[in-house]
Amino acid sequence: MIKKELKIIITFRTTTEAMSMEQMCKEQKLDGRIIPVPKSITAGCGLAWCAKLESRDVLKNSMLENGIEAEGIYECLI
Repeated sequence: MIKKELKIIITFRTTTEAMSMEQMCKEQKLDGRIIPVPKSITAGCGLAWCAKLESRDVLKNSMLENGIEAEGIYECLI
């Protein structure tokens, strides 16, 4: 059985925002990946960014600098 870890989950209102996040993180070599929104969270577009907890501040700052808006930011066992 795979051990679950506490991760940061960033949700978006639109698929466009989620794709912008993926592109920004790829360009800046930031931690994380696109996942389906976990069932324990309700979100607009159904896609979320999943990353290590310690990446929270770096991701939030990069999103702010690049005009990417999160619908919500959560901690979730994944």
